[in-house]
Amino acid sequence: ILNIFFGAVRRTLTRPVELIKCLKAIRDHAFSVSDYPVVITFEDHLTPYYQSKVAQMVTKTFGELLYRSESELKEFPSPESLKKKILISTKPPKEFHDQASSSSKDETCNLNVEQMLVAWHDWDDQTGEENAVPQYKNLIAIRAAKPKGVKDIWAIDPDKVRRLSLSEQELENAVNTRGTDIVRFTQKNLLRVYPKGLRLDSSNYNPMLGWMHGAQMVALNMQGYGKYLWIMQGMFRANGGCGYVKKPNFLLEVTPSNEVFDPSDMPRTQKTLKVKVYLGEGWHSDFRHTHFDRFSPPDFFVRVGIAGVPADEVIKQTKAIEDEWLPMWNEEFEFPLKAPELAVLRIEVLEYDTSGKNDFGGQACLPVSELRTGIRVIPLHNKKGDKYNSVKLLMRFEFL
Repeated sequence: ILNIFFGAVRRTLTRPVELIKCLKAIRDHAFSVSDYPVVITFEDHLTPYYQSKVAQMVTKTFGELLYRSESELKEFPSPESLKKKILISTKPPKEFHDQASSSSKDETCNLNVEQMLVAWHDWDDQTGEENAVPQYKNLIAIRAAKPKGVKDIWAIDPDKVRRLSLSEQELENAVNTRGTDIVRFTQKNLLRVYPKGLRLDSSNYNPMLGWMHGAQMVALNMQGYGKYLWIMQGMFRANGGCGYVKKPNFLLEVTPSNEVFDPSDMPRTQKTLKVKVYLGEGWHSDFRHTHFDRFSPPDFFVRVGIAGVPADEVIKQTKAIEDEWLPMWNEEFEFPLKAPELAVLRIEVLEYDTSGKNDFGGQACLPVSELRTGIRVIPLHNKKGDKYNSVKLLMRFEFL
């Protein structure tokens, strides 16, 4: 799921990029890993004139790859039916039409817009502003809308579907009183959650809050790294890493009494995961011999835990093995799970430091739903999520 910001209102610390370059890059690489659909979210503030320009550019660049619907959708097609398709998601342009209708194209664009229009001179410039809104509107496969005023944002329209976008803070506030309403809303509609604007350091929030309430699009900052980005990478290692993971059945079900899953009222333990950490190897090959300690071999220990619904969240750790490049722990842990379908097993190796600032030695996050019983070799990754050449753990998994 990709976000493209353009227009006069959005201000960021990054340099603008020509829209045509973004679109061509998406076209050329959209399906290099998976055939499943790519959703492009437009965050735009365009006058009708520039809506027309965007419509021409998108149509010409994507051609047959672009998914169009002849009428407003009453339900979303399945990802399986949309393979090799690109979908545009944004607000219908009506709200921009009125505010711009009294201005000329020269008055309504500023430097930001002009910079992104550098390569547009070779596009057909004959379409008038009066046709811009219909052209642009016809591109939109997934309509974004947030009801105004006193109307309930979680209201469900039986005749149409929509995408609702909330900041992480808005979601946190809503789940306190409307948890089941959010779950019910996401059974038919799409919910997109994005980081709050104050995260200038590109830090992230816990994606589990959105996932456990049925949110399909939980957007994270990809510029940095950290445990929440690792959890996201772990969740989407499921289903072959295609970028789509089936929502758990309990988030889709409605009981005969018209009740839905309540994230604040978790059921009993569904299964217990038993994890044994045997040994680790590979640091001697992938790291300088003085990386962890200048004068002696490292003192590694392993943190093992669950990222998931609050009732399942836990972290445990082995003892530190002193002065050993090939540590053997032979320690076992049990994790009772109430929602194993949403659980991600977190593994992190650290090198003990008496100063309290332990050195990083590798990490892996794995979807519990795809773990298989038996002894397994688990490759570890660096902070950015790239796999090390040699570092790995020998572990055993068992379900009770």
